[in-house]
Amino acid sequence: MASITDRMIRAAKLDVNLYEEVEADKGAMGQAMGVVVLSSVAAGIGTIGTMGIQGLVLGTIAALLGWFIWAFLTYFIGTRLLPEPQTKADYGELLRTIGFSSSPGVLRVLGIIPMLGGILSFICGIWMLVAMVIAVRQALDYKSTWRAVGVCLIGWIVQIVIFGIFFGVVGGFGGSQG
Repeated sequence: MASITDRMIRAAKLDVNLYEEVEADKGAMGQAMGVVVLSSVAAGIGTIGTMGIQGLVLGTIAALLGWFIWAFLTYFIGTRLLPEPQTKADYGELLRTIGFSSSPGVLRVLGIIPMLGGILSFICGIWMLVAMVIAVRQALDYKSTWRAVGVCLIGWIVQIVIFGIFFGVVGGFGGSQG
């Protein structure tokens, strides 16, 4: 079994073969979850100056929840609403590939450096989005990258609505400090 570090580097390099590898490796689920946790903790550390420890904890929980939701939405949209003739995938394949597409997010830990956080977060966000499109294209066996972009875009919009409703009901990260 390949090391998580090697796989994360290959995922961040947008190595198509890596996404095929983790798609097929049912034993990579723990590694994929580890990548999501590492990426979200790195983001939390990067924003600890503005969001504090609460942002780190809630951000990690939200990232894991978001990963499960995103993978399910991508699976459903990609296999039911926008499949190509050769599309064949299961939820686990999407969890593994999408998990590894979070690899570039580990660099968000550098956001702790003053005046670097915003631009670094933006760059990592774009990088992770590109990795996700590749992950989705490979997991869903798409020939069309544009179809993978469409699946990601639709899933992103639905997830934003879900999180918007959730945080509207239970409150955001802020809260009052009485």
